[in-house]
Amino acid sequence: MTEVNTEERLPPIDIGNLAIKLALEGFILNVLYVKFGYFHSTMREHSHSRGSYELHYIPEGQGILIADGIRYSLMPGTLFMTGPAVLHEQIPAPADPMAEYCIFFEVVSGDSSSCTDKGNGLSSHSLSELLVNTPFWIGQDNENLLPLFKMLSSELSSKPLGFHHMAKNVLEMIVARTVRQYSNLRPSQQHAPEKTMDDSRLLTIENSFLYEYAALTLSELANRLSLSTRQTERIVLKLYGVSFKEKKQQSRMSAAAQLLTTTNLSISGIAARVGFATLEQFSHSFKQFYKITATQFRARNK
Repeated sequence: MTEVNTEERLPPIDIGNLAIKLALEGFILNVLYVKFGYFHSTMREHSHSRGSYELHYIPEGQGILIADGIRYSLMPGTLFMTGPAVLHEQIPAPADPMAEYCIFFEVVSGDSSSCTDKGNGLSSHSLSELLVNTPFWIGQDNENLLPLFKMLSSELSSKPLGFHHMAKNVLEMIVARTVRQYSNLRPSQQHAPEKTMDDSRLLTIENSFLYEYAALTLSELANRLSLSTRQTERIVLKLYGVSFKEKKQQSRMSAAAQLLTTTNLSISGIAARVGFATLEQFSHSFKQFYKITATQFRARNK
């Protein structure tokens, strides 16, 4: 692959503390983060909470996406959306690590009856309907999104007059141009305002289960959110449809499965890594979750 000037061609993006809400026909989308980075290691299997979506665009590099157990090749120009409860894992090619632009947002309001564009007579495939009715989609970008990501980076890095308004407009174009491709390809299924406390709480919860599953406790998460344990339990149930204990167990088992298939760590070492005090506890939990032993899982998947 030809060497890429990343400063010129692939500028970084990070909206930081900006609060950005997008309009998509009858829906309001609350943008929680926009990021750019290279994958040098696997992003382990995880899923997003109810109403949350992650738009992924691969501008360069190679890799594999596993979504709900199905493998997809990732290459320059691949575009995909992962919605609520879609289990997905990204594995970079060691010789050609992939880069990714990522937009994470939640649908915070909307009425499905308002999704119809009456002026154009689009009653069956409006953008908002396509978004919420398609939890997972993948294809090659046909809308030339890379220049829009570069424009967004320029606005956010230089912060000229009106940059917040411009960033909002560019993000709306990126999301709209992504979703309207669903109908073309078969679905696989000035001061700027700052983020609210609720925005920060959702990110804290997502990141805690993704990265700190081993030792995370309900009390610790509640303290981070400045909520009571009872309030925190209710929020987790609302977001994921399961209790804190169940969600933590899902995260630990997902991490264990990744370690079994991608490392040579002993099973006892993996048990300790994902937060179990004894090998016996881990073995019982793993078999209960996957219906096979950790040894059998490694033999079948490595």
